[in-house]
Amino acid sequence: MVLLGVKAYQVETVLPALHPLVGPETTIVPLQNGVEAPNQIAKVFGTKHVVGGLAKIISFKVGAGHIHHAGADPYIAIGDMDKRPSERTERIRRVFQRAGISVDVPADIEIALWKKFLFVVSWGGVGAMSDAPIGVIRSIPETRKMLKQSMAEVLSVAKAKKILIEEDIIQHTMAFVDTLPANGTTSLQRDIMGGYPSELDFWNGAVVRLGKKVGVNTPLNSFIFGSLLPRELRAKGNLSFPE
Repeated sequence: MVLLGVKAYQVETVLPALHPLVGPETTIVPLQNGVEAPNQIAKVFGTKHVVGGLAKIISFKVGAGHIHHAGADPYIAIGDMDKRPSERTERIRRVFQRAGISVDVPADIEIALWKKFLFVVSWGGVGAMSDAPIGVIRSIPETRKMLKQSMAEVLSVAKAKKILIEEDIIQHTMAFVDTLPANGTTSLQRDIMGGYPSELDFWNGAVVRLGKKVGVNTPLNSFIFGSLLPRELRAKGNLSFPE
């Protein structure tokens, strides 16, 4: 098993380096934010070598080898993209379990990926735009409305792609948002605020990109993506302008 723990924007770059690690029975487990990593990997190694995967945790790096766990119970979900139960996902689950890590094998990993996507994209985009932690965002009617609108756009894209997320997902996600630590921020927001390359293109940018492919308008995510793009390009060394 290969655990792929790089940032979403690094997946395509790192895949060539995985060839020596991938044998006939090797499974690659991507744990990126977003919904595109499994397909990116499958294009290079084939579908039999990849499962869908996601992680849920609020944490950030405070130094070399030092991670601060700020909130949310650590959780990993894995599943075959063809949605069929398999012995390999059960073996992977047992490996994580022996290490003391909670792992779920949902019936449909694609739905699980999109449900997390709906959550992080909305929080991350609105958080980066407002430069405020989640406690502030959820308490102000205007920014709370933005969270819901962003989620609604993601849900519309998912529906157009025939991904069967439950209708009340926004209500449930907002209820979860209300339980988060008030000072919580996403990695996207922290990267953009710090002037580092971020996963913008695979969060809000992906909503816009995937929405165009299925004919769904995503005005708020388009606005967020376009507004943050200059800072993203500067962080990646593709654009220069004063702070």
